[in-house]
Amino acid sequence: MPGVVAKIVDPDTGEGPLFGREGLLLVNGPNRMRGYLDDEEKTREALRDGWYVTGDIAKIDDSGFITITDRLARFSKIGGEMVPHMKIEEQIAALLDPESNTIVTSIPDETKGERLVALYTDASVSPHELWEGLCRTNLPRLWLPKREDLHIVDAIPTLGTGKADLRKARQLAMERTKVSAGEMSDRVSEYRAT
Repeated sequence: MPGVVAKIVDPDTGEGPLFGREGLLLVNGPNRMRGYLDDEEKTREALRDGWYVTGDIAKIDDSGFITITDRLARFSKIGGEMVPHMKIEEQIAALLDPESNTIVTSIPDETKGERLVALYTDASVSPHELWEGLCRTNLPRLWLPKREDLHIVDAIPTLGTGKADLRKARQLAMERTKVSAGEMSDRVSEYRAT
């Protein structure tokens, strides 16, 4: 678009512009808003040194074409590393029936900040089988949800638009994880009793 410029920066540090690699997409131009009406905090989040923070993870090729690869909101920070949910979802989808759905979200973790939880609808694949399949992929170990954090669900929560409802998916993940933690606690108690 005429007069509009874009750059890619490191999502954590803001350093850039980055070339030939993914990062946070910032844009600027005459069409950029001044900010949110009567909301300075939200304006500070949306604007960085006069650049609009899109929230998109993207890269710009040598010809200037922008490829959006993910959303910043779809990343987790685990042990100081940014982990992309969509790349994990792609690997999970490849291991399941093509008609099934999956979503990866995160929940708080005391030791690493966040921990990944995957919800999926293919009941023919057990969480153990899925975990073993994920272990055979080229994903870094840090990116793999724990076996107990893979959950079969009837459906992935969606918005009226048909897109995944990230907030409800996270709530469902937290509920399922509490159940798993409760089951684990019961198993430990049973073991100690024997």
